[in-house]
Amino acid sequence: QVQLVESGGGLVQSGDSLRLSCAASGRTFSKYGMGWFRQAPGKEREFIAAISWNGGSTHYADSVKGRFTISRDNAKNTVYLQMNSLKPEDTAAYYCAVDRVAYATWSSARTTSSAAYDHWGQGTQVTVSS
Repeated sequence: QVQLVESGGGLVQSGDSLRLSCAASGRTFSKYGMGWFRQAPGKEREFIAAISWNGGSTHYADSVKGRFTISRDNAKNTVYLQMNSLKPEDTAAYYCAVDRVAYATWSSARTTSSAAYDHWGQGTQVTVSS
């Protein structure tokens, strides 16, 4: 049974930083790419960042490029999202997800689609005050 557990969310001020973590279990983590998405109230779920199974490739949404960094530690079965220079518009629930295909051939376009992922965490709330 695959489980993804996000942590690290909270209430911060504009310009602050947060690091989100997503701990994975139930699947050989090192074989699968991972993604981060977010969803604000009244809005559709939005792709944020993705990382390949070996950490060699990453992709970011334009809205967070240069501010957010995705990374992974396969020894700890954990993927991270370092978020710097946070803005009020970053306020959302953040979700991690695991690719449905092991050793997936990297495609930036593919990683932006929620259909590429088959398991999701429960989410962690990030609120940025102005």
